[in-house]
Amino acid sequence: MRLLILGGTAFVGRAVTDAAVNRGWDVTVFNRGRHELPDGVRSLVGDRTSEGGLAALAGGEWDLAVDTWSAAPRVVRDSADLLADRVGRYAYVSSCSVYDQPTPAGLGEEAPLVEGSPDDGDVAYPNAKRGAEIAVERAFGDRYVHGRAGLILGPRENIGRLPWWLNRIARGGPVLAPGPREAELQFIDARDLAEWTLDAAEAGRSGAYNLVSPTGHSTMGELLDLCVRVTGSDAELRWIDPDTIVKAGIEPWLELPIWLPAGADYDSIHRRDVRKALGAGLRVRPVEETVADTWTWLRSVNGIVPQRSDRPVVGLPPEKEATLLAG
Repeated sequence: MRLLILGGTAFVGRAVTDAAVNRGWDVTVFNRGRHELPDGVRSLVGDRTSEGGLAALAGGEWDLAVDTWSAAPRVVRDSADLLADRVGRYAYVSSCSVYDQPTPAGLGEEAPLVEGSPDDGDVAYPNAKRGAEIAVERAFGDRYVHGRAGLILGPRENIGRLPWWLNRIARGGPVLAPGPREAELQFIDARDLAEWTLDAAEAGRSGAYNLVSPTGHSTMGELLDLCVRVTGSDAELRWIDPDTIVKAGIEPWLELPIWLPAGADYDSIHRRDVRKALGAGLRVRPVEETVADTWTWLRSVNGIVPQRSDRPVVGLPPEKEATLLAG
């Protein structure tokens, strides 16, 4: 397979690159050329946001293009339009954020969508992802697949959710653990997302698929217990009920990454129907592997996450944690 990756160096894009290389595919990566690539990968350099920035894509043909773009939809529009006659199938790494929020528990790909336009510039993340989806559909007809990812974890995570928990627990001592322990989680390892995307495109699948584990793939308790185990920490998890946390002014999801109290937001993130993707071959690795491999990678970069500039820094300030634990 001849694969063109638009991006290909950070988190999900790099997971796709690595998966394709491991399959022995002919891999070309188009990006701004700022990061090192695996051996054997061809590099095309350009800036999709600049006038003339797609010049390096003026020639060439590929069986599949994978696109991870998350900002202005018109950037995807221009790329998809340029490649429509020279690429067999276009796989867009989208997001479950394209669904109207909050999404009732248990809904799948039939859930209502936000508005989006392929001609938009800078817009909110959900509208940007939906606008990009429309751009791909318009250019490729039925020769596309949208992987609507849920919460993505794994090595090279550049938002810092699981890395924050690992770093915090590695420091040891009393750790604020947001309850309840048995709260079910739904997420996907970036490597599983990448493998499914390549499998689906190779099989000629079309349409949109929610790409995330089944609800209950793990729990908050299991995830944090694994963080303690893989780091070898002496951390003491102190489980605090959700009402106490919220009343203390601690912000779910951002200050306590991954965690949400029960309610509409929790249902939207951790209780989505993924039967379509599972039926189409989605394989979800054990949570132990995701946590352990993320810790191994995190140590290789001295615990410093390569933070995305377009996302807020996550994590609970130490003084907030100390205040609540002392109370």
